[in-house]
Amino acid sequence: MDYNTQRKKLALPEYGRHIQQMVDYIASVEDRDERNRLAKSLVAIMGNLNPHLRDINDFKHKLWDHLFIMSDFKLDIDSPYPIPSVEQYNEKPRRVPYPGNPIKFKHYGRIIEMMIEKAVAMEEGPEKDALKQLIANQMKKANITWNKESVSDDDIFRDMQTLSNGMLVMAPGSKLVDNKEFKNKPRTKYHKKH
Repeated sequence: MDYNTQRKKLALPEYGRHIQQMVDYIASVEDRDERNRLAKSLVAIMGNLNPHLRDINDFKHKLWDHLFIMSDFKLDIDSPYPIPSVEQYNEKPRRVPYPGNPIKFKHYGRIIEMMIEKAVAMEEGPEKDALKQLIANQMKKANITWNKESVSDDDIFRDMQTLSNGMLVMAPGSKLVDNKEFKNKPRTKYHKKH
């Protein structure tokens, strides 16, 4: 019996062993014109097997690249696109730089901190007051999401003041959205009408 575990490892397993065998066959064909004809046919078959690739920009280019990858870059054909190199395929991605400064209140997240920085930079006026109100409501929502307890508006205002280094202070008597608005809110389902 012949098991897949005993066979050659597939370069792109999503295409399956039959496509890999077709690629191997094309690589063994002597006549270059015949190889080109077979390669074009195989790319069309690969496109039919993976219709989700059609959503990707320039999906034909991706299919041709996959063909070369499956042939271990040894296929000698005329490609309508530049032939990828082994170095490009094996190249490691660049390191993603992560921000070095820690988040003061993790349950609020970095986005809230960035919003507070923007609000601090704004000139005083109704827009800044509206933004402070929106940020405070979002902070309350985040706090309730993670803590599952009632959160007082004063706690949120104090945290906002801490995060802004005392630059954002809510007006006396300011109120935030009620805790009940955030808890156990029924989800609505949207149905398309035909």
